[in-house]
Amino acid sequence: MKTIKVTLNSIDKVKNFVNAISKFDSDFDLVSGRYVIDAKSIMGIFSLDLSKPIELTIHDDEAYAEVAETLNTFVVEE
Repeated sequence: MKTIKVTLNSIDKVKNFVNAISKFDSDFDLVSGRYVIDAKSIMGIFSLDLSKPIELTIHDDEAYAEVAETLNTFVVEE
């Protein structure tokens, strides 16, 4: 299980993120404070505070490199 920070601060970013992550068979969670939602759920994402970066948890270590490359436009470097 690996974690990266992503930013989804616009409606278009959320739609593009969900479209990109839905192509993978692995499980993904978005964690914002005490809330954990399925990263493939567009309705769930809109229930989070999108004004700051959110943690994306990738539950498939083998797919991490491909997922990170696909989502590089959403990744926040800290």
